[in-house]
Amino acid sequence: MAFWKDPGMTSMSVSAVGRTASPSTARAINDGLALHLLKDKGPLTAGQLKSLTGLSRPTIADLVERLRQTGLVAVVGEAGAERRGPNARLYGIVADSAHVAGVDVRTDSVAVCVADLLGRTLVEESLPVAPDVDPAHTVAAAVALVERAAERAGAARLHHIGIGAPGLIDPATGELNSTGALPSWHRELATALHDGLAAPVLLENEVNLAAVAEQRLGAVRDRDTFVLLWLGHGIGAAVVLDRVLRRGASGGTGEIGFLPVPGTSELPSATSCDGGFHSLVSGGAVCELAERHGLVAAAYGERGAGAEGSGAAEAVIRAALGAGERGEAFLDALAARIALGVAAICAVLDPGCAVLGGEVGRAGGDGLAGRVEDHVARLSPLRTRVRAGVVGGGGVLRGAVLMALDATQNELFGAP
Repeated sequence: MAFWKDPGMTSMSVSAVGRTASPSTARAINDGLALHLLKDKGPLTAGQLKSLTGLSRPTIADLVERLRQTGLVAVVGEAGAERRGPNARLYGIVADSAHVAGVDVRTDSVAVCVADLLGRTLVEESLPVAPDVDPAHTVAAAVALVERAAERAGAARLHHIGIGAPGLIDPATGELNSTGALPSWHRELATALHDGLAAPVLLENEVNLAAVAEQRLGAVRDRDTFVLLWLGHGIGAAVVLDRVLRRGASGGTGEIGFLPVPGTSELPSATSCDGGFHSLVSGGAVCELAERHGLVAAAYGERGAGAEGSGAAEAVIRAALGAGERGEAFLDALAARIALGVAAICAVLDPGCAVLGGEVGRAGGDGLAGRVEDHVARLSPLRTRVRAGVVGGGGVLRGAVLMALDATQNELFGAP
């Protein structure tokens, strides 16, 4: 599998580089800069490209013609209601010149999104996965799902496929580390997609991709450094420092479910996070806490407290938001638990901002985030803002698309 590096932003002109590099290298650098500008700021006129790059008018004219011949750029309109002629032409990226796919892999489902070169969603589809289905059948069905979505989107081929999956991604190989807790088809899907669709496949931890989506599209677009806590059936965290996603030596940065915390009856072990932070804030733990406050029956009616997991936890939190004093007491108790993990991360990393993601974080919204922030302020001298994630349940899928899109744009445009 290929490995992905989250790209940083650049606004540097390369006009000076063109004076020292060989003509072919200078052309490639200038073309790449223009393509990234058209992607980020376009459509643009030749004059606007000249101003943004610092290149001469003849160089821009040659550049635009080269890019039009590649099929990546086309005239998409004119600037100004009264203007006409070459100087008024607006140039833009040809969005359907390349396509990518993002895949969100869960234990009970697979979701796919196909997008064009500008990241616009064209098709989304999903597939439920029963626990007793033969893994080989699940892999084949997932590959067929991606193929069908690409066909519906009109994509002759996919330039890259990004996959978000639970588990550790080996930084050395980019592969999903083997673990008995994950279905075997998780580890087989990436290879099957690569072989079946003849496209490069990029694999990343699901929580890391949710953090990418929140930074690029959601709650922390104004932050270079933050942590995201994934609060759902399972627990995890993603760490972004100075716009760089940190994975750790073994890919385990953010395995906060194993964090020893007060309030549990045992300690976690190398093979189980029972007794760690997971035992306080996982989906099952949230439902148990809600039951103590008399909220589960209100959330589930006659079904009672039998269900667990992220869906059940999301339901009880939504019920708590309108349950008066009982709901307030439950939300405050849950916030105090979540604050233990946030305060521990802050004591080590001092990120300044924590995002509550996953189904629980999304359901709790600003109300839960504000309570957590208040509790963290009492536990830590380090000022930390706590925000609710806003990308929603599709955050992993959005992050997977962004990962595939970055790789495709870097391949076609050159690294920014």
